Amino acid sequence: MPLGDILQRIGNAEAAAYRKTGSVRLIAVSKLQPEDRIRAVIEQGHHIFGENRVQEAEQRWPRFRERFPDLELHLVGPLQTNKTRQAMMLFNSIHSVDRLRLVRRIAGQAQKIGSCPEIFIQVNTGEEPQKSGVLPDQVDNLVSEARALDLPVEGLMCLPPIEEEPALHFALLSNIAQRNGLSGLSMGMSADFETAIHLGATHVRIGTAVFGRRPTAKKEEGQSANSPNNNG
Repeated sequence: MPLGDILQRIGNAEAAAYRKTGSVRLIAVSKLQPEDRIRAVIEQGHHIFGENRVQEAEQRWPRFRERFPDLELHLVGPLQTNKTRQAMMLFNSIHSVDRLRLVRRIAGQAQKIGSCPEIFIQVNTGEEPQKSGVLPDQVDNLVSEARALDLPVEGLMCLPPIEEEPALHFALLSNIAQRNGLSGLSMGMSADFETAIHLGATHVRIGTAVFGRRPTAKKEEGQSANSPNNNG
C-alpha cells in the first residue's frame, strides 16, 4: 500500500477520534527491508523509521543520514544490555526499555555521552512468558526508577497477543500511562493502527503496509521473523 494511503488512513482515524491532525506519528518499520524500498519512502518525504536490531541499523542508517540528515530513527525491538551505548548513539527513541538493569545501563551511558534518546517503557500487557516487556503491575515502579535517574521517559509501548482483541490491550496501556502522567503511547501496527489511534496512540509502528512484505525471514536477536516481538 502506498505511503500516501497510510497517511490518509491515519488522518481519517485522527478525525474520527476527534484528535488534532498530525497528533499521531508514523514510524515506518524498515527492518529486513531492501534499501531501495527504504530510499523510495524517504524520497517521498517520510523521515521517521523504526528498526528492530541495533546491528542492522548500524549497517545502513549512517549512510542514509549522510544524504538525509534529518532522519529520525526509533528502536522498536528488544535491546540487549551490551548494545546500549551503540543504540543510544544511533537512535532518537528507544521503545523497548523493559527492565531495571537496562534503565540503569542507559542512565550510566547518558552520563558519559551527555545525552539520552527518548525512552518508552515496553509493557507486556498480555503477560506472555515468551515476550519482552515489564508486567502491568510493575510498570509504575520501573517508570519511577527511570525518572529518579533523570531519564526522558516519553511513554509506554505494547505488542498485544496475536490471538486477542488489541483494543483491550491498547486501553490498558492508555490507563497505565495516564496514572503515570505519560503522554506517549507507542501502539498499533499494520493490522490495527486505526484502533490504536482511536484509543490514544501517539506513535504507530507500520512496516508491511508501507513497504510491502519482507523478502526474507531472517533470524532477529535469536527470534524468528514471526516472533511475538515483531513490529510492523
